[in-house]
Amino acid sequence: MNQQRKRFRLGIIVNPVAGLGGSVALKGSDGADTAQLALSQGAVALANERLKVALNECTESLKSADVFTVAGEMGETTCLALGLQPEIIYQPKAPTEPSDTENAAKIMSDLNLDLILFAGGDGTARNICASVKEGSTVLGVPAGCKIHSGVYAITPKAAGRIVDMMIQGELLSIHEADVMDIDEVLFRQGVVKAKRYGELKIPAELRYVQNVKMGGKESDELVLQDIAAHVIEEMETDDVYVMGSGSTVAFLMEELGCENTLLGVDVIQDHQVVANDVTAKQLLDLTDNKAVKLVITLIGGQGHIFGRGNQQLSPEFIKKVGRDNIIIVATKTKLKALDGRPLVADTGDSELDKALSGPIEVVTGYHDQVIYPVGYEEL
Repeated sequence: MNQQRKRFRLGIIVNPVAGLGGSVALKGSDGADTAQLALSQGAVALANERLKVALNECTESLKSADVFTVAGEMGETTCLALGLQPEIIYQPKAPTEPSDTENAAKIMSDLNLDLILFAGGDGTARNICASVKEGSTVLGVPAGCKIHSGVYAITPKAAGRIVDMMIQGELLSIHEADVMDIDEVLFRQGVVKAKRYGELKIPAELRYVQNVKMGGKESDELVLQDIAAHVIEEMETDDVYVMGSGSTVAFLMEELGCENTLLGVDVIQDHQVVANDVTAKQLLDLTDNKAVKLVITLIGGQGHIFGRGNQQLSPEFIKKVGRDNIIIVATKTKLKALDGRPLVADTGDSELDKALSGPIEVVTGYHDQVIYPVGYEEL
């Protein structure tokens, strides 16, 4: 007698306000008033778009799965747009609240689904962690400003590929991943204070799942001085330099004697600050019709150069700058910690991510550069 394999049961939850604060330099979306403030400043909700990218990777497989989701912008809208016919398990408030994520996650956990796929940031992961019962398997689609937790795929496309593998019955290990979050109030003051809130079971396809973000500042000050000396020596007086977030870039700004936004984006010219902590729109306005170079570093342990904590660097801006005018700075210790994994560009524009891929120079000291790959097809 032939035995028919049971249909895969997938739960989908979207935090529709995740990541709203990123492009307008609010450093996150936590807090009752932050989402409204972000929207009033021109921010655009992108969590559902990132979910759509993920689901497009497993469209065919989803035809043989049962999908459960939340009404409206918490999942239903995107599912219907992709031709899926989900079962609605929860009706959220309007506007949505963190309790809606928690309530939906609890219901899905009680349904014993094969996987709960959620789109959001670290706050969303905390909500999921606080609500699902032990043994539930989850996976995050990165859509927030800050992604310190290890429960997220490295990109939305990677999340979709993991779902595709699971639906098709491919063998995947399951392991426990830490749920981390930081205090956004302190974060907006330039202070990173991370805390572990628990752990969740995730499908462990290591090509596609990110590490927990490495904390702390670079310890090798002499190496950072060498990196800063090299970049400063190469700076052109007439060019505008956009300085990304992170402690490596912060050290460079300190060497220049410029005020720095550790967790934001600053603009300088001729070794002088033009503007601090700019939004995506301000950045486009300030660099319009000017020669621009972008100085960025990578997130330790994860390798992201775009899409984590620097959403002010919009696809439109990155295209305007051009790949040849992107200056990546990092210590060799930071690169070695990636264990051979490529750098990741998760801009939200797949064509741009592809254009950014391939070998790229990374400044690792004074007149010292290495070639390191930016991944695309591997992700």
